Amino acid sequence: MNSQDYINREDKYGAHNYHPLPVVLERGEGPFVWDVEGKRYFDFLSAYSAVNQGHCHPEIVKALTGQAQRLTLTSRAFYNSVLGEYEEYITKYFRYDKVLPMNSGAEADETALKLCRKWAYKKKGIQENNAKIIACEGNFHGRTITIISMSTDPDARNHYGPFTPGFIIIPYNDPDALEDALNDPDVAGFLVEPIQGEAGVFVPDEGYLRKAYDLCKSKNVLFIADEVQTGIGRTGKLLACDHEGVRPDILILGKALSGGVLPVSAVLADDEVMLTIKPGEHGSTFGGNPLACKVAIAALEVIRHEKLADKAEHLGKIFREELRAIKSDMIEIVRGKGLLNAVVVKPKGDKTAWDVCLAMKEKGLIAKPTHEHIIRFAPPLVITEIQLREAIELIKETFKLFE
Repeated sequence: MNSQDYINREDKYGAHNYHPLPVVLERGEGPFVWDVEGKRYFDFLSAYSAVNQGHCHPEIVKALTGQAQRLTLTSRAFYNSVLGEYEEYITKYFRYDKVLPMNSGAEADETALKLCRKWAYKKKGIQENNAKIIACEGNFHGRTITIISMSTDPDARNHYGPFTPGFIIIPYNDPDALEDALNDPDVAGFLVEPIQGEAGVFVPDEGYLRKAYDLCKSKNVLFIADEVQTGIGRTGKLLACDHEGVRPDILILGKALSGGVLPVSAVLADDEVMLTIKPGEHGSTFGGNPLACKVAIAALEVIRHEKLADKAEHLGKIFREELRAIKSDMIEIVRGKGLLNAVVVKPKGDKTAWDVCLAMKEKGLIAKPTHEHIIRFAPPLVITEIQLREAIELIKETFKLFE
């Protein structure tokens, strides 16, 4: 079979809920992937930052295969010998009292929303069914019915109503709008991405997160950070919130928590918040399974031992400096933090960001547009400076094609 055969099979038997770049991958190692014809590419999407540690990192794969031969799943009906080890490890790693393990990022976001509401009724004293949570325009927290109820993306919302009530939507990067919304005494939490990734790598003004956190504290409102995409080294710190010294009341993690090996997510909080949920009130059959626990420990060890956050900080500056130096009518803005970056593309005739990505693919680098006119660039954090500069040359050569 060739690439087109694989694409045709997916098109025939799979739901048409994605529009992939026409490349069929079968192998990955470090910052590289290979297609079914054997062509090598720089991966500059990293599975939306799930493979920060690089494809098939040997230490993570070793943890996976080792545990897979012993015990993979017990459900939470019983204790297992690995969960407690993981819980102790991750809570000390991120400095929280408790963790609630889940699987996908969307599940973790849902968990945080439930936790916030439970805290509102049990601790803050908001009347039952009146709690409100503030979210931002342009957000992306997942695709469940409740999560899209706070989305402002028509593609996420159209024809999926009725929607879950209880959300207040304000502009992103607008402390005044947040301050105004916090005057509602029924507000329980503020859910925010430190950088809006899916929206096009929107980096808020310096000081925004600190200001937002302080405003929440002044009104006894939980500051909830969705670091599913921005966390675990991607932006040049362990957490994007660390850039401003903000410690969220509820921290949401996913994606790179497993190094892309399998779905692992987590919600972290201190006892006052976490212990409002009692047995039987929330859970997941696969959440906290032994396989996921061992993999997550290994994935976080790689981040720490290989100093990948520091590496992202250093290489990110090089990347933005080099791309801002490109002379191209199509490059409108280059923005980002660490190795989470984006180029806002100005169409040239009928050529768009999609055409640029197709041309980059031919050069040997794969990335994907978001919102049609923005290309997100997020290579695995294990990429070396030499490899990064080689990839940058491919990007430069691609934009030259459109002069």
